[in-house]
Amino acid sequence: MKLEPRHRRYWRRNLRMTAFLLLIWFAVSFVVSFFARELSFNFFGWPFSFWVGAQGALFVYCLLIGFYAWYMNRLDIEHGVDEPRD
Repeated sequence: MKLEPRHRRYWRRNLRMTAFLLLIWFAVSFVVSFFARELSFNFFGWPFSFWVGAQGALFVYCLLIGFYAWYMNRLDIEHGVDEPRD
């Protein structure tokens, strides 16, 4: 099966966005958490390192999931591969 140019553009944009979001996930999961202990100030009454580990990372993950769903729906419509709605 030979892919049309619009399908190649679709997958290229999909892979670029996935790589970008994975980079953010990696930074939040490992980089910020690794350096959070050095950030010794209170944030909403808790140490910032605790907040980053317990609440901040989960908040960012939910934002990443929501953004990916929104972006892919828009990309599907733009390239004509969306599912028809009843």
